[in-house]
Parts: sequence; C-alpha cells; structure tokens
Amino acid sequence: MQQQPSPLVGRHGEVEDVAEALRTTGGTTAGTAGVTAGRTAGAEARTLLVTGGAGTGKTAVVEQARQMVVQEGGRVLRFGWESGEDPAGGTAALTDAVCGVLAKVHDGRLPARIAAVRRVQARASGPGGEVALLSTLGEVLADAAREVPFALILDNTERMPARTASALGLLLRTFRPAGVPVVMAGRPMRPGHVTAAQLPAAADRVLELPPLSTAEVGELVVRRLGRSVEPDLVTAVLASLGPLAGSPAAVLSVLASLEERGGLLELDGQVCLTVPEGGLRLRADAAELGRLCWPDVSPDAGTVAAAAVLAGLVERAEVRLEDLHRAKSPAGPLEAVGRTVDRLVADRVVTVGQDGRIAFAVPALAAALRTLPARAEVRSLHATITRLVTDRLGATAAGTRRPRLAGHVAAAGAMLDDSLAVPLLLAAAGSSVRFNQAWAVRSYHSVLRHLPPHDPRTPGVLHESAGLSLGHSDHIGVLALAEPLLACLDVPHGEERGDRGDREERGNPGDRDGLEWVTRACALSALHEHRSPYAEGADPRYRAALERVPAGAVLAAVGGRYGIGPSAPMTSRPGSGGQEPGSGTGPGSGSDSAFGSGPVPSVAEVRLVAAAVGSGAEFERARLGMPGDALGEAALDRLRNAAAYGDLAGALEAVLGEQRYVAVGESTAVRYHSMVRDYLTGDWDSALSCARRIETRGRSDGAAGVGQPARALAAEIQLMRGELGRAREWLDLIPDSVCHPLVARARLGVRYWSGQADKALAGRASAGEALEAARHDVRRARESGLLAGLDRVLLRMLSITVRGDSPEATRRTLEELEALYEEAASPMTYEAVLVARGMVHGDADSALAAYRLVRRRVDLPLSVDCCQCLTEVGDDPQSWLDEAMRSGHVLGMGRPVRSLLGAAARRRNVSIPRRRAARAGLTDREVRLIGMVSDGSTNRQIAARLACSEKTVEQRLSRLFQRTGCRSRVELAAAWLDGSLARQGLVPGH
Repeated sequence: MQQQPSPLVGRHGEVEDVAEALRTTGGTTAGTAGVTAGRTAGAEARTLLVTGGAGTGKTAVVEQARQMVVQEGGRVLRFGWESGEDPAGGTAALTDAVCGVLAKVHDGRLPARIAAVRRVQARASGPGGEVALLSTLGEVLADAAREVPFALILDNTERMPARTASALGLLLRTFRPAGVPVVMAGRPMRPGHVTAAQLPAAADRVLELPPLSTAEVGELVVRRLGRSVEPDLVTAVLASLGPLAGSPAAVLSVLASLEERGGLLELDGQVCLTVPEGGLRLRADAAELGRLCWPDVSPDAGTVAAAAVLAGLVERAEVRLEDLHRAKSPAGPLEAVGRTVDRLVADRVVTVGQDGRIAFAVPALAAALRTLPARAEVRSLHATITRLVTDRLGATAAGTRRPRLAGHVAAAGAMLDDSLAVPLLLAAAGSSVRFNQAWAVRSYHSVLRHLPPHDPRTPGVLHESAGLSLGHSDHIGVLALAEPLLACLDVPHGEERGDRGDREERGNPGDRDGLEWVTRACALSALHEHRSPYAEGADPRYRAALERVPAGAVLAAVGGRYGIGPSAPMTSRPGSGGQEPGSGTGPGSGSDSAFGSGPVPSVAEVRLVAAAVGSGAEFERARLGMPGDALGEAALDRLRNAAAYGDLAGALEAVLGEQRYVAVGESTAVRYHSMVRDYLTGDWDSALSCARRIETRGRSDGAAGVGQPARALAAEIQLMRGELGRAREWLDLIPDSVCHPLVARARLGVRYWSGQADKALAGRASAGEALEAARHDVRRARESGLLAGLDRVLLRMLSITVRGDSPEATRRTLEELEALYEEAASPMTYEAVLVARGMVHGDADSALAAYRLVRRRVDLPLSVDCCQCLTEVGDDPQSWLDEAMRSGHVLGMGRPVRSLLGAAARRRNVSIPRRRAARAGLTDREVRLIGMVSDGSTNRQIAARLACSEKTVEQRLSRLFQRTGCRSRVELAAAWLDGSLARQGLVPGH
C-alpha cells in the first residue's frame, strides 16, 4: 500500500521504521509455530526502542506510526505501565499493565487469561515465582495475539520505576510474547540507571532520533507559521537554543513565546522578528521548561526557582564560581545559589568555562527563567558579590584587579553607596580599556548613574565613553549618553567656572568643548540609527541642546537631506561672517580639525555631505571650504552617488576615508549602505532582506526606522520584479509628506504600472495621472533642495512619455532633465542625460557612452535600461537584447522590464533569447534545487531549506524550466533522474 509522507518534519524515515515494526504482528519466535493474518510477510515480531533527547519528537513519531498502521487495518494497543497501584513498580505493576492490555482484546477469552495470570501471581512470592509469572504473562499475550493480532507501544520509559523496567526487560528478553511487536520510547539514560541497561538490552533495535538539521528547522518554522519566513528568524531561533537547536519541541516553544508576545511581523511576504535576537525565550512554563531543558529527570520546583535567580544574576554581570563559593554564611542566599549551580552543572543545564564563568547552555532557557518569580532579590546578590571583594581589597583596587565587578555594581544600582561604586567603576574602566573596550564602556555608563552632573569628573567620563563607543561603531551606546549629557550641558564646567588651571591639573579632557564634541557624537549616532531630533515625538531637550551646540545642529540637520526625518535648516552657513560653529578648543588640540577627528566629521565635512544632495554650485562652495586637496575626484563622485540614494554611511565613508570611518556594525545606516550596494550589484534578495531588518528594528525599539529611502528602494525592487502589491505595501509605510527622489521614483513606477495592469483603466489616462503626480513630487523635492536622484525620476518619466507617443511631454521632460544636469552637474545626472538622448534622439553614441559609465560605476539595474535603449537604437540589437535579458535574469526582473524588452525586440525584429539555449552548466544552487524537486519536496519545503520565499522558489523554477527546456516539475525531475540534463552538458562534471 502506498504510504503518504509523514507530516513530521525530518522524521519520515523514522516514522516508517516504527510503522514497519508495528506491522510485524502475528509472527513466530524460536519454538513457536503459526503465522497469523496481518503480519508483514517473512518478518518476525520485533522489539524497537525509540530514543532521543528532550523534545526530539519520540512520542510524535510513535503516534504518527501508530496512526498509519491503524489506518491500514492494524491494531496497536498502549501498554499503560503508569497505572500500577504500587509506586515502586515491579512485577506486580507489570502484571496490572498486561491485564490492562488483555482487557482490550475482545475475543471472549479474557476471563480465562486473567484467571491464569492471577493464579500464578498468587504463588509468585515463593522461589522462582517471579520467573513463572513473567513466563505466564508472555504466554497469555502470545495467545491473545494469535486470536487478534496486535502491537504494543509504551512511552516515557525514562520515568519507569527501576523494578518495573527490570521486570519488563526480562519479559521481553526471555519470555517474549510470540507475534507481539513492542515499540518503546524514552530518553537516553545515564550509565548505571536500571532502565538504561535493561530496556536497550531487550530491544532488537535502538532507533535514535537525531536533532533536526538547520534546513529541517527552517522547514519546521515555515510549517508552524504557515508562511515564508525571513532567514534571520530561523538563525535567531537556532542561536537561542544552543544544544536544543535541533529539538522540534524547543523550536515550537520559542515560536509560541514569540507569538504570545507579538514578536513576529509579516512584512514583504515574509514573517520577520521584531524583538532583539538575544531576547528569544522558551515559553515561561516551569513544567515545560523542566521537560525540555533538564536532559535526564525533570527538576523540582525549588531547583527551577533557584535557576531563575541564577539566570537573573548572569544576565547583568559576569558571574564565576568563585563569586558564589566565597560567601561565608552557609545559610545565606548566595551560598544557596552556589549549591544550585553544582546541581545545574551536573544536569548539564549550566556550563562553567575554564575561567570559572557561569553560563546557561540554552540562552532561551535563561531568558524564560528570568520571567518566573524569583525567591531572592537579585540586586542584593550583586551587591553582596561586590562587597565580598571590596571588603578585602578596597574599591579602587577591586576595580583595577577585577574590572568585571563593574557589571555587578551596575546591576546592584542604589544598593551600593556612591562612595564605593564610583571609584570601583572608574578604576574598572581604566583597567579594561586596554583589553576589553566593551567592559570599559559599560563601566563608564554605570558610573554616570552615580555621578551628579556638576561633578567635575562627569564631562570626562562622557567624553571617554562616547569615544570608545564610536571606536567600535556602537551607536546605541553613544545614544545612551544623551540623558546625562543633557543634564551636564546645563551645568557650568571648566572655564565657565573660572577654574581652567584646576581642570588642567585633573587632566579632564571634557569641560565645555568636550561636551560639545559628545553632543556632535550623539547627533552622528542618531543619524546612524535613523533617529531625527526633529521628528515627531523626539525628545525636545535634545533639540534644545543642539541649539546650544551649533556644530551639532548642523550635523543633525543633514538627516533631512538623506531621508532621515523632516528637513531642518542648515544653521551657520558659510559666508555668515561669524565664527565656524564648533571651532576653538576642541578636545585634544583646540581646533575644528580636532572636532573632525575619528568618525565625527568636522563642520566643513558636514557641509560637504549635506551639499552633495543639492546643486553643483552649492557643492563647489562646500568643497572649497575643505582643506586643500582633502578629497580626490573619485571620492567626490562616490559622495554624490551615495547622496542620490540617501546613503548617509556611504557619504561619510567617501568624505572621511577608510582610516577615519569604517562602515561596519549593525546600525540602521550601515545596513542601508549594504542594501544600496546589493541593489546596485544585483543581489536583490539580500537587499530586500536588509530592508526587512531595518523595518523590524524600527518596530522593535520604537525609535529607529524613520529613514524612508530603505522603504522606497524596497518598493522599487518589488516593482521591477512585478510584485506590485508588495511594492505598494512598502510605499504605504511612507508618509505622503515625504518628497525624497527615491520615493518619487518608486511612486511613479507603481502608479504607472498599476494603471497598465488594470484593464478597466485607459492606459493613456492613467499614465498622464502618474506623470502629473510625479511632476508634483519633483517640484517638492526641488523646493527642499533635494536634487540628487531626481535624474532617475525624470528618466522614468521620459521612458513613459516616449512609449506613450507624447512628443510634447517628451520634449518638456528632456528639457527638465538637461536643466537638472546644468544645475546639479553630478556624474549620475550626466549618465541619465546620455541615456535620455539615446531614447529621444536615437543617439546610439550617447547611449553607448552611458552604458560604459554605468558599467564602470557598477549599477546593474541602470545598465539594463542602457541595454534596452541600445536594443532600440544600436547597431547590434540582438546582442544588446541578449545582455539585457541576462542582466534581467540575474535581477529576477518581472513584467515591467520584460514588457519593455519585448516591445523593443518587436520593433527591431529580433528574437527574445530563451534561457534553454544557454549551454553553461547549472550552478550548485540550481542542482540542489532540482534534487529537492526530484525528492518530491513542495515549494514551501524548498523555501524553508534554502531560506528564501516561496515566490523566489517559483522564480528559480521558472528560470530552470527555460534553461532545461522542461515544462513542469515532473519533466524536470525525470530529466534529472534519467541523465538527460547530464547529456545536455548542464550538469557540472559531465
């Protein structure tokens, strides 16, 4: 009989193995004759032990196999060993379980069998009585199976009392009931446990369920959520589970917890994570946590409660065994936690590193435990650990010799006096800055909670902390300084108090100039996290602080020009006759260049970054304000190209250079920089993944994500792929008030192609409406001084008017584009003008020049436009069409691009190339995809294994059909299996 695949992920083979064992009913064993109906031909009844770690699906596998066999007409009975009256178990409990099985066999002989068992049981107390009873149990079970063939299943063998396990093992080994297959399921037990020795020895086969693979976990997540998922979600789930990563039950528990907390969001057709990756946890149910995370025996309530205390301890600070064992009071809470650690280590729930550091093996367990009620005040334990060291060494020496204590001080909070906390934290920061800057930053952040704003040490701590955080691109860390900075700006420091000499004696680099530098650092970090101080809901105190630091206000205002928050005036422009904001005594050298050291740009550099989005004259004035020959032409071109996409990180990288600025880290601006790069190079799947991460990060922290270019660029990609619905979803997230050129370009495309797709609309009328709306967007962008990127909007408008046979609109749009080039004088605008001249005037030389410039700059989407234009006007239309189709294939372009290329091919009377004509070998990814199709995997299963969307799988299959000439999945699988693809030369190595 043909069997349906198991619905359990990654367990199809194991389910079939268990079902096969259950089917062997009515067979013979040595010394027993007779074959009854229902058994598998030529097979004997077998005993199978299914084992595996917590949550690996043992019960689910056995149950699925049972259902399969029952549907085939077989009979499977449960062996209820748990129902015995004697809690110690033994032969008596086993006898009760056998009688329970016999009661389910309705053949009229139940009373006789039960009577035979009870007679022998009554005499079992004498010598040899237990053996006789076990022999009788085997005989009556075999007798019942001859009349009504059945199989037995029993679960949770690890919980079976030792005496019962011993009796059952003897029954199955020595007095095995003929024709009765037995399937047992349970966890592996530690060596020395009776169950661990008896039951595996009695089994004909031990079937161990392995952990799910990464691909199988992805498939499980997709199946559980019922939708495609962002690959980062699967990665985060795996990371949170540690050694339980392959446990289906643990994976499902994390997903359930996320759903309960609203931690999942469907975006762009994929389910995304909206909580920090380190915040994933198992469901906070003590009983469930005990079953999943304690490998051997579920813990009692006291152990779970103590583990919750320990989880709270290790969350905020590095805890080592010596910290817990140093307590002198044997009855104290710290000593109690120490004793718990020993048990948890023995249970493999907690690990201890070579340096004695304590950690939970499963991070999601620790996160779940922290949500349970704790029996002890965790903050007081942190304070106790700190005092145990400071009482011996003193605060300063403790911080110098053991800087990790800073974490305990921070966690203890107000439970420690400032007189102890401040010197320890300052010493810890100074000691750890050389080998662990993250520790130093945390120490500085902690000390600011103890230092008042008027303390002379506060500006220096702010300055050092901001510098260290920026040094390793920790922009969230810099932003955490905003509140103490605002308080400190309101207090006179240094020269304002007339104590300059005293400041120099202290060696404090802070004071007023240092505080201004920190303000600028905060403004820079806010831009990196796409947080605008001018956005609705922003802290008004931050704006007030920026007004007191003009250089910081100039930097913050750049955000509006790069799509980060609303536009804000650029204060203190050149030529105002006043002093440059921020000039004077900066930290370190006393000049504006010092303010521009490291990743914090100088005022002149900020103005250059801002001017890159505007006119050529504005950009030239800003360039002249820079030191002589500070930037070469290549860097200036990169700056203006980045500005066209609202890529702030790319613009800063071009201006500051690799020595001062490295686009690394996880900030929103750096992620968007990666998205732009992926868009230009053609890795659109990766670009969309970046967009989803940017969006979900904004949802999780409630402050980021106000930068609109990422949404607009995602809409552009989906538009070009023919996914109009998803493109509109991205655009719907952008307020109507936003007029950035990237947004205008995507809006135009969606409006136009939506009209083309709706046959109820007149194409020309809808095109006219889309063009008029685009002209309005262009005017708004111009009024805001946003010229960079408008060339692409006008070029799209031009392509619509050319196709619509509107000579007047075409002439007008071309004039606007050429006027824009005269005003902006940017390299990208020049490229757009060249393409436009090719489109309107049939100027093949201009189109070819544009193509060469675009290829050198690496802009694959625009190169497709150039190839389309050259298909229309070039000397070799077939070659240009072939290249356009190849590039479009890489990008996964959909109907908008294909229709344009198809129209160009018809006008030039050339054929659209078919992918099947290509003789290049299949890629490894394509070979893997064909293999999964041949295995019968669905698109959803393939998407989970490849960590992509079902739509992407469909697109890749469509391309494979074109390449191979196959018309369906069946033909593709057949061509793979019969060697046809190899004979075509498509399979590598053939």
